[in-house]
Amino acid sequence: MTIKTFVFSPFMENTYVAYDETKECIIIDPGCVTESEQKALQQFITDNQLSVKHLINTHLHLDHTFGNLFVERTYGVLAKAHRADEFLLQQIRSQAEMFGMVYNEQPELKEYLTEGDTVPFGNVTLTAIHVPGHSPGSLCFYDASSATLFAGDVLFQGSIGRTDLPKGNYEQLIDGITDKLLVLPEETTVYCGHGPTTTIGYEKMNNPYL
Repeated sequence: MTIKTFVFSPFMENTYVAYDETKECIIIDPGCVTESEQKALQQFITDNQLSVKHLINTHLHLDHTFGNLFVERTYGVLAKAHRADEFLLQQIRSQAEMFGMVYNEQPELKEYLTEGDTVPFGNVTLTAIHVPGHSPGSLCFYDASSATLFAGDVLFQGSIGRTDLPKGNYEQLIDGITDKLLVLPEETTVYCGHGPTTTIGYEKMNNPYL
């Protein structure tokens, strides 16, 4: 599996395009908010002759969903996320206004994912791991064959997701990370929602929250 990282919007959010030798790909958390960011994402997919099979969101905070409508309309896929985060889409316009941003249309969620669901593309299969606490519907996506984890805002290098946002829960987040993520192989590469990649082994040894 090959992974391309884009850093989009003033929130410095990581958008991922993952693909393999079949040229099938998946887009994770499209945070492209400007026309130039949308073009950068589209140009990469065109240049590499990729076929978009899925759009998935680790959670539905606005910085991870800015590009949902663009991706849906451009590639004919529907966003998939956990039902428990759906309420965040109803607040997205007001949230954007708080940051001086305009969100003219409200994305919708028509397909749902939960613990244990799989998302296949090419020869890769991602498995959803539900780790609430940053948001009630936060999902991580794990590929055992390559020891790769897309963690969203659950786990960062040396940190964890904030829990002071609507329906956040610190104890729930710590329990979920401990019980579901730290049990993964230590060599697992963690692709975070913001900032650099890390590994499970590094976080077990160095993360002050864990």
